[in-house]
Amino acid sequence: MAGVYKLDIQESEDELKQLLRVQKTAFSKERLHLLYLLKSKQAKTVQAAAAILGRHRATLQEWLKHYREGGIEELLKSRPRSGRPRAIPAWAVVALQKRLQEPQGFDGYQAICDWLERQLGIVAEYKTVHQLVHYHLQSSPKVPRPVSVEQSTEQLEAYKKT
Repeated sequence: MAGVYKLDIQESEDELKQLLRVQKTAFSKERLHLLYLLKSKQAKTVQAAAAILGRHRATLQEWLKHYREGGIEELLKSRPRSGRPRAIPAWAVVALQKRLQEPQGFDGYQAICDWLERQLGIVAEYKTVHQLVHYHLQSSPKVPRPVSVEQSTEQLEAYKKT
């Protein structure tokens, strides 16, 4: 009969329920929930479990393959994510962070873009640099405006008081 899985789940329903309670991430809970549904016969097929969990059947089949290969440890092991590499690598972020802490700073985000290209050979868009510096590094490229030598400190203090 198509759709019927052939898997011997070693853990009991009570063990799975206990494991479900102690899990801290949705990643782990979802996978253990699959095993619990199949062991408790709440889902007779992988297709039915997919409907309950709101996942595609092929995803659940992949999870079950990991369980067959190495048990619960293999099922709950997180795998590295693939995807596009960052526009500004980690070593460049460290160099930029060090440069941002220097007193001369930058004139703006475009100056940071130019510095990255000139010093480190990394071409990055303005938006990318802004997001990195402002949100991730929580820093600012701005340097304080110059103060006139002709400015009187007494007048400045009097202005601040009034």
